[in-house]
Amino acid sequence: MLQGVLIATILVGAVGLFVGIFLGIAGIKFAVETDPREEEVLNALPGNNCGGCGYAGCSGLAAAIAKGEAPVNACPVGGEPVSKVISGIMGVEAGESVRMTAFVKCQGDCDKAKSDYAYTGVGDCAVMSFVPGGGPKSCNYGCTGFGNCVKACPFDAIHVVNGIAKVDKDRCKACGKCVAACPKSLIELVPYSALIKVSCGSKDKGPVAMKACDVACIGCGLCARNCPAEAISVTDNLAHIDYDKCTSCATCIEKCPKKAIIRES
Repeated sequence: MLQGVLIATILVGAVGLFVGIFLGIAGIKFAVETDPREEEVLNALPGNNCGGCGYAGCSGLAAAIAKGEAPVNACPVGGEPVSKVISGIMGVEAGESVRMTAFVKCQGDCDKAKSDYAYTGVGDCAVMSFVPGGGPKSCNYGCTGFGNCVKACPFDAIHVVNGIAKVDKDRCKACGKCVAACPKSLIELVPYSALIKVSCGSKDKGPVAMKACDVACIGCGLCARNCPAEAISVTDNLAHIDYDKCTSCATCIEKCPKKAIIRES
């Protein structure tokens, strides 16, 4: 019996040794070579894994940059300082980068927006699409204030104040999580340096928009007609600013009869 145990032990050991050697040789033979710069780029990235670059975390972006499939300034969180480090690693020019920030296109807080009824139920913005009228607010385009964007933000840069979401532009890293989380597409990324903004997302015609909110854009076009830089256009009853043309002269703010255009420093 002892002899049988010894034979079994030797066989198991031999099989284990064979498998170990086989796996070792296979690992060497089929090893995938990685660019050493990939690890350097990964170490230079912030490590937030927010996905704002369009890749599945910082490791995905690092691999793409090392392969030349993504620009060195693709990380919205790291911004210019990180892009300069990565450009040094990759031996290329960083290129000019524009700092962006999220902006909520709505001023319809509890004081300015009208309500059709009192709502008691699940506090979720996406659920409002299944609620009569798209939610209690008379404006179906307005911020519902239930904070899906707040939950999505990994940088604590957005909070609901008096019924609508507000962005802290200094904390915002422009990762785009809040943009994706808003079911009404009320949040957009704009240049950090932009001062003049259309703070409304309503596409309703003037009379309907005015009944729903005191500060709704009514699509009158006064802002567009009076802008000296021709930086404003009106589409679907809503004003839009071309930030490449805007000079922040504030003429549009003066001309807007509903105060739907604001200056935000």
